Amino acid sequence: MPEKSVAEKIDEFFAGHESSRPLFEALRLVVGSLGDVDLRVTKSQIAFAHKRAFAWAWVPARYLGSGHAPLVLSVALLHPDPSPRWKQVVEPSPGHFMHHLELRSESDIDDEVRAWLQQARAVAENGAARPCTNQEEAVCMP
Repeated sequence: MPEKSVAEKIDEFFAGHESSRPLFEALRLVVGSLGDVDLRVTKSQIAFAHKRAFAWAWVPARYLGSGHAPLVLSVALLHPDPSPRWKQVVEPSPGHFMHHLELRSESDIDDEVRAWLQQARAVAENGAARPCTNQEEAVCMP
């Protein structure tokens, strides 16, 4: 049996969560406007990648039940961004900060989100962050 297309995988991902799909499509347009991006669809999330994954879209209702945002955007940045818009910022490993943003409407996908996505894509293209030995910098590039 031939492998499913990305479109088929996306359809399956949003089955039962159709209200999240328009937000994903709006996000996909913004990410696609940044340049070459691959989509990697798994059962739990859809990754946007350029050499490496840099942003992920997932449906909270799949894990947390109803009453949550229809879609969450998770973005990998080199530093913790201070915006109050983030639902959560975690450092899963030194120098890697995962930012989680709840998306409730297409208007949430604005110029600020586009800038965060550009930063994350640049990190994916240029290499992973590593902790600095210089105390003046929080994170260095390899």
